[in-house]
Parts: sequence; structure tokens; C-alpha cells
Amino acid sequence: MRLLDRYLLRELLVPLSYCLGGFFVFWVAFNLFSELEDLQDHKLRGGEILQYYLAKSPEFIVFVLPMALLLALLYALTNHSRHHEIAAMRAAGISLWRLCVPYLGVGLASSLCLFALNEFCVPNASDWAERIFNSRVQKIKKGNLPTSGLANLRERRTWLAGEYKRATTEMLNPQVLWTLPDDSQFWLVASRAIRTRGVWTFYNARVYTATSETNSMLEPSIQTNKLAMPQFKETPEEIQSEINISKGMSPRGRNRADIPIAQLVDYLRLHPEPPSSVKAWLYTKLQGRLASPWTCLVVVLIAIPFGAASGRRNVFVGVASSLVICFVYFVLQQFGLALGTGGYLPAWLAAWFPNLSFSLVGLCMMARIR
Repeated sequence: MRLLDRYLLRELLVPLSYCLGGFFVFWVAFNLFSELEDLQDHKLRGGEILQYYLAKSPEFIVFVLPMALLLALLYALTNHSRHHEIAAMRAAGISLWRLCVPYLGVGLASSLCLFALNEFCVPNASDWAERIFNSRVQKIKKGNLPTSGLANLRERRTWLAGEYKRATTEMLNPQVLWTLPDDSQFWLVASRAIRTRGVWTFYNARVYTATSETNSMLEPSIQTNKLAMPQFKETPEEIQSEINISKGMSPRGRNRADIPIAQLVDYLRLHPEPPSSVKAWLYTKLQGRLASPWTCLVVVLIAIPFGAASGRRNVFVGVASSLVICFVYFVLQQFGLALGTGGYLPAWLAAWFPNLSFSLVGLCMMARIR
């Protein structure tokens, strides 16, 4: 049986490599033509454009991998069916589910690869692409806290900063407002702050306090060149999650790469009870991140009954089928996410509905294959 698995894998991986390469080149060319005017406005040269698209490659691969897998699988299965190879295998006593094992293995491996790219490569590569894109125009401060600041509602602290340097975890002109358990206020203002060994240290710091009982104005209580605040537990990862989610909620940010699961979880930990509109967006985005990688496995479940059906068919039937399946899946996915972010559907249902519906249809069709 190992020989048969190797044969089926070889017949799938060869067209998969061609499809992946073809879809990738097509998507790069399509994106280049659509962004050509913006690239010219940003005065990018040939070498910088190559670097820009190299940085965007992980994002493109995440998008085209399920389509390439679907087309390659439909092509391979249709080819096997045309030459009656599937019928011969089943006549030898090999069940359809056993024939599917190498395909399901490829689907599972592709889903894990998609998850790793989404979580660990795409966000950093997207930031790299944006830095290249803006390298020749007016310098834009990267990594700044949003105008609303970092709101740690769990511990009733709000951070503001003129600039946040992600690489060194340094803040310029930070201000921290802390409402203590007795409802008194603690306001810390400094020229800069940096986190070393898990402790935030403020330089040229001034501390102002006000009690809730007297409703007094803020009064200076401490002024020092260096002030360590181990009470402040906010981590650079939590600060970065605030920055990225603030960008993601903006109109332009919706076209950027999605936010990693870890940053969504950090944001929800700092904001246990977000507003209803933001809550729907956050939880739908989180569920969408969890559901998206499994598209490759869903592709296998839906492609097998389409491609393994008996009969002599032209291999281009697989191409037409893949286009229709991709279109329907994309429409369902976008429609579900729109309903989820708008609060009209539960977040889990909005994100998982395309996967659940296509998987169910695929399993039902496989059960009916004779």
C-alpha cells in the first residue's frame, strides 16, 4: 500500500507545484498592475519593488495555496478517473476512504503550513513590505500608540506616548493615568520609558496624585530622574496588539494582513468587556483566524467526490469546477464575516460556516459514490 500512496502523492504534488507557481505569478502580476500607480507615487525603484513583492510573498502564498491545492487535486483525480485507475483500485478491494489518506495528509500538512505562515510570517512580512513601500516618502512614525492610548481596563490604567519604538520597547514622552482601587488617581509623566528585565523604568519622571474624596486637582508628589514601576505589568506584546488592532479597525487597515491570534487574545485580556460593535469585530476576527487554515482540508473533502466520480471526462472539467467552488466559497466566507462583524451572526458561526457547510456537502457526496 505504500507504493500506491507514493504514486498518488507523486501524481498530486507535480500538478500542485505547477498550480502554486502559476497562481503565485498571476497574483503578483495582478497586484503589480493594480498598485503600479501607487508604487510610482512612492518613487520606488526596480530593486525596491522586487523587495516589496518578496516581502508580500507569504501573504500571497496564504491566499493562493487553497486554490492551487483544489485545482491540482481535481486535475489529478479527474485524470485517474479518465483512465479508470480509481475503478481498478476499488475493484482490488481498496476503499475510497483508504485512497483518500494521502490526499487528506496533504490537506492537513497544508493547513498546518497555512497556520504557521499566517501567525508567524505574514504579520512581520507585511510590516516589512509597508516599510519598503514608504521608504522614499515622508517618514512616518511606525508603531505609535493609537490616539486613544493603551487602555488596560483590567487594571484601570491608560498609557499615552508620543512615540513607541517596538525594537527597543522604548516610549518617548509617556503618560500613564492609573486609577487606584480607592478611586484616587496616579498620573505619571516622563521624558521617556523603557522596559528592561520585565520592569518599566521612567526617566525624568514626575508623579501627580489626586484623591476621590476631595475631588482635588492633580498635585505633584514625586519628581526624580529615574523611577522604576514594577506595578506596571503591560508587556510589549500587549502594546503591539493595541497598535495592530487599532490599525485593523481603520478603513485602510482592513486591507492589511490579518492580526495574529496571540495579539487578539492579548487585546481581549486587556479589554474584558469591549463595546458591542468592537466585540463582534474582535471575536469574528479571532474565529476567522482559527477557521482560515482549515480551508486546505475542506478543499480535499470537497474535491474528492467531484474528481473521483466515474466516467471519462476532460481534464478541463477540473479547472471549471475549481473556479466555481472557489467563487462560491469566497462569497460565503465574505458574507459570513460581514454578518459576524456586524453582529448579525454569532462570531463562531460566521467564521466557520463555509468550512462546515462545504465539509458536510463533501462528506455527503463521498457517501453516495459507488
